This record gives sequence, structure tokens and C-alpha cells, in this order.
Amino acid sequence: MTTTPTTTHEKAHAENMGHFIGYIADIENATPEQRAQDATISQLDSLQDDLNLPTNHIDNTRYLHDDISMRGGNSKGDRLPNTKGRYGLIMVNNRAEPINIAARTPNNDNEPPIISDTTQAGAYAIGPMSHDSDWWLVTSLSDQVTLYAALATNDPNVTVFSCLNQSMFDMTLRHFSEVKTIHIINTAQHKDVLTSRLSGINAIAHITIDNIISRLHDGDLIGDLITDADTIDLSVLAWPTPEPLSSDPSKPTRYPIEAWDGLLQKVIKKIAYYQQVPDAMAGQCILGALAHMGQAHVDAPIGYKHMPASLILITEGESGSGKTQAMDLSHHKIKEYEQKQYEEYITRHEEHKAQIASLKGAELKEYLANEPAPHNPERLFKDATIEPVLDKFVNGEITDASWSTDDAAQFFNGHTMKGDTAGNALAAITDLYSGGEVNRTRSQKNAYANPRTKAYNVRMTLMLMAQRIILEPALTDDMMNQQGFLARALIACPNSLQGYRTWDDIERRQQSPFMDSDLQAYWSRCSDLLDPVDSNAPTDEKGAPKRYKMQWQDKQTEQVFYEHMQAIEDQQAKNMPLEYLKAYASRMAENASRIATLIAFFDKRKTITTDDIKKAFMLVSYSTAERLRYQDATPTGEQNDSEKLSSWLVDKARGKTPHKLGRTYISNNAPSPMRKNTKLLQNELDKLEAAGHIKQELEGRMKVIYISPKLYK
Repeated sequence: MTTTPTTTHEKAHAENMGHFIGYIADIENATPEQRAQDATISQLDSLQDDLNLPTNHIDNTRYLHDDISMRGGNSKGDRLPNTKGRYGLIMVNNRAEPINIAARTPNNDNEPPIISDTTQAGAYAIGPMSHDSDWWLVTSLSDQVTLYAALATNDPNVTVFSCLNQSMFDMTLRHFSEVKTIHIINTAQHKDVLTSRLSGINAIAHITIDNIISRLHDGDLIGDLITDADTIDLSVLAWPTPEPLSSDPSKPTRYPIEAWDGLLQKVIKKIAYYQQVPDAMAGQCILGALAHMGQAHVDAPIGYKHMPASLILITEGESGSGKTQAMDLSHHKIKEYEQKQYEEYITRHEEHKAQIASLKGAELKEYLANEPAPHNPERLFKDATIEPVLDKFVNGEITDASWSTDDAAQFFNGHTMKGDTAGNALAAITDLYSGGEVNRTRSQKNAYANPRTKAYNVRMTLMLMAQRIILEPALTDDMMNQQGFLARALIACPNSLQGYRTWDDIERRQQSPFMDSDLQAYWSRCSDLLDPVDSNAPTDEKGAPKRYKMQWQDKQTEQVFYEHMQAIEDQQAKNMPLEYLKAYASRMAENASRIATLIAFFDKRKTITTDDIKKAFMLVSYSTAERLRYQDATPTGEQNDSEKLSSWLVDKARGKTPHKLGRTYISNNAPSPMRKNTKLLQNELDKLEAAGHIKQELEGRMKVIYISPKLYK
């Protein structure tokens, strides 16, 4: 015969329960005459005898002829004085097993009973305790009897428990809620404390203005009281609202504003508020500003080397959606700095021109040899083509620049990206982005040929904002994808707020962003970074920019970076989410390092922290999700793998209390293609947890998956 092994815990439980049953077997049930001496207990007799309600209280109500013994704690086995002559209320656990005893003073509802073991959860039960009945929990026997009488009159299939001690309420509630949803009552003045303390427990709180028990004594009907109560499902409070899993390209990805903190998060929110634009648009503008400033001074770590901190940013925004206004605030100090530099250049240019006009012969020749014409220092381009900008790098006129525009049609539909020149232009941009190198090798036969053909250690950021009619063809263009341009881009396509903005609020109109303390602090930092006194844009002996090589704060930070990089690598495998987006996925870690570097640069730090890395990957993941919206969207009516798994989990955990399943069971039975595919299943579980559908936890050595109760509403 095969036997099932019993665990040590199960043996101990069985022995303890056996000892207790043996202990209370010698304690006789209270007689009807003895029960009649206590008004509250005699009321139970009336409910059973007169109304034929299944109180089931007789066997659980004993009479104590001797003092009872302590059942737990340091004084286990010692006699509890002054318990002789009281009623012994037998307390049960959530499996209806007798585990404890409480000594009640006759006719004294104000004095809590003496409980023989306060270390374990148990309750005195009135009612059938069946799993198809409603279970309620209160703290005192008198409240229990009053509530049971009111409820059972309408539905005899109800069970009311009392923990008999206020200090044991939370422990008892958690214990019984493992089996059933427990109903509890309280008043509105305690609502906030109660919901904070019991958030996540499998219980429903009925909150009323006045105490329900008092109202029942006044003659109110329980049905009316429950109907009027504020009903709160406590199990739902600890769970976020589940996010949609559909890959419908019409639904934008939620922008992770929590990926920013401190001043930068405040600034993004302020730009979004003042200009009434989506957070994503404001966030992209801030990234563009950070890249414009930071690329001149810092490089980002990757592997055993460093790379430019430049970015390629593509943001969708319809005409009139606020692109220009958002950039006006994010790039305010950059534009001021550009204007100042330009005005100084014009002055020098006019002075140079005047000098030439005033000199002749040998003096003119010597002046021209020693004083070349000043170069236009423009570094922020809006309306341009790529060739003149590349020439500025090759000629040594600039070492870093940004093409930042709220009308990217000039870039995508201009001469540069049309015809035979498009491939060369895209190759030049990707080389510049990846390695800071420009190659302009051309015919040297004409009289005006430039002997300079290359530029090294230069930087360029692209911040391109345009309407969908411009971006959609570009995001699906074979050449832009194959040349690697789009693979390097951080993309955001938020819904426009047009139609939902507020213009007629007088108070709002009187608020000026230029008087905002957060924006002022941001602009002050921008001024420092654009023209830093301490570094003053250092150069090497050849005059080339000398940029600081940003470092990891420690080995742990570096390891976290490569763990994120590995996770992205794993998602590129067959049947994984990024299987058909390998070129883009391969650049995600690079972009994360660049973003983290720029955040550290803005904070005037010399090292990247673990927090920087985690938040940078949140922004990169957001961009990836947006990129996926334009590629391989799930056909209408079909579920993607995440939706399949979520629906399956909800169905399999239905009726369980709480809603949970073992990880091993899921692995062996999940829908295809997740079944027995450990990597794919784990990836989908991680996605569901990030979307608020599940929680993955350890219970001892067992992995369990909790399913959000909000998915059952």
C-alpha cells in the first residue's frame, strides 16, 4: 500500500489539535439552564429553538468547572486564574477545527473573554460555516449575536465569527480570508485607517456613518444598512489598475513619468501643464535638450570603451498639438545661448570685414594669414539639410550640433532623403551617431575643392517632431530601417490633447512659466552646463574636444546594466517579443547608457548610479513599445501571447481564495506557446506583472502567481 508522507508541520498541527480535542472533551456543554443565565448566549438558544436557525452554538459553548490552562506562549500549561465558573467558548480555525478556548464572564459584554492562546488565529463561530455562505467577522460576542440574528433572518446560510479580542482582529481576518471573502463592518471615521491597514486582504468592508450594531438595536433593517453602506473591496486596494495588453497601434503606450525624478520630473510635468502637451512630448524635448548640452562634455560607457552621448529622438505630434511650445521651454536657455553666440559672431565678422577694408598690400596679406574669418558658431539647427552641417564638422567650425525641429518634414521629405542621396546621408548620420566620425570624401578636381574630408570626435543629436502623415511612411521605410537610422532612434507617439485643453480658465492664464521656480532652476542649470566655468569645454593638444568619460558608480551598477542588456538579448530569440525587431533591440542598451549619462551630467555627477540605469531602461522600453506599435501589430480580433496567458490565468484561478496558482502548474498547463517554454513564459509573466495583472511571489520554496482581483470585476 502506498502512503502519502506527512510534513513535520502537518504532524505538529494534527498533534496539537488532537491534544486540544482531548482537553475540551472533558469539559461539558453548558446546560440550557446555565446558558439561560447569560442574556447574549440565551439569545442564541432562542434563535435556534424559536426561529430554527442553524446557530450550531451548543457544542461550542461549555461551562468551566475549573480554571482553564494556557494553550500557547511562555506560560503554556499554566492555569488561568479566575476562569472557573465562566462560559468556555470553543474557537475554531478556518477549517472549522477546534483550536482554542475563551473564558467569558456571564452577562458581561464589556469585559473581553480570557483566551487560552493569543498566538494563533481563531474565532467563535455562529452558523453553518459552509463555503457557499457569506462569512462575517466582528470582535465581540454581543455584536456577533446581534449581527447574526439580523442576517440569518433573511438568509439562514450565513456565518458570523467573533475573534473576541480587538487586538487579534487583523490576525484573525487574515487567517479566515485565506479560505473565503470575509465581510467586516466599521464607521466612516475609521475608514482611512482601516483601508490603509488592511489593504490587500481578501475582505469586503461595509462602511457606514453610524455603527451598524447600534442601528440594528434601534430597529433598522440590515438590508437597508448594507445597501446604504460604502462597500470597499479591500483585496483590490493593493492592486494597480491592470493595463491593456493589446498591441493595437491606435493605443499609445503609457509614458513612464516615474523614470524621471527630482527637478527633471518636475520640469517635464510643468512643461506638460503650461503648454498642455502630453508628458511624452515634454519628456522627449527634455531628452533633446540634455543631449544637446551633454554631448559636448561627456561620453557614455559601453563595454570596454565609451561612445557619444548624442541621441536620435522622433516624436509624433499633429499640427497645433504644442510641439513648438514644448520646445520653447525645454530649449529656452539653449536658444538664448545660441542667440548670444550669434550676435558676438556678427560683431566679430563685421570687425574682420572692416579690418580687411582698411588694409592693403603686405599688411592685408599678413592680416589674412593670421586672422581667418570667424566661423558662424551656430550649433542648433532647425531648417537645414545634412550636407552643410557635415561640412561644418569637416571644416572644424563646430564639434557638436543638434538638428532640433518641430517640423521634421524638412528632414524626412527634403532633398537629402530623396533619390540617390538618401542612402549616403543615412550612413553619414549613423556613423556620426555611433562613433562621432564624418567622412566627406569627394572629387578634388574643381578649383574650390576642400582638402579636408574627415572629422573625428564630433557629436550630433537629432530631435525630430512631425505629424503622423510624415512619420508613418518614415517608420516603415525599408532604407531607414536597413541603414540602421530608425534602429538608433527613441520614438514617442502620444495622443494629442487637442480637444481636451483648457483655455478659458482665468487663473490658469495668469500663471507664467517664466515665473515658475522649477523652470527657473532648470534654466539656471542649463546656463551652467552650456558654458561651464570649471571645464570651459577643454580640448587636447590638437584642439579636439576633450570629453569626460562617464563611469559606473560601482561594480553592482555595471552588473545591473548588463543584466538589463541580457534580458533584451533573450527577448530577441525565436518566438520572443523582439524576434523581428533585432536591429532596434540591439541598440536599446546603448541608448540606456546614453540617457543615464545625460541624467548624471545634468546632476553634475561623475558616475552613473543603479537608479540612473533602471530609469533609463524604462524610457528605452517605452520607446520600444511605441516602435512595436508600427510593426507586427496583432490582427484585429486575435489575442497576443500576453492576453492569452492573462485570460487563462484568470479562468484557472476563478473561485480560488485568494486567486493564485502555482508556478509549476502554470508552466505545465499554460496555453501555447508558453507551455513548457521557460524563457517565454517568464517573459510573459514579467510583462503581466508590469501591467498590473499578476504578482509573482515565493511561499516557502514554492513560486506562486497571484492574479489581480480587479480582473474579475
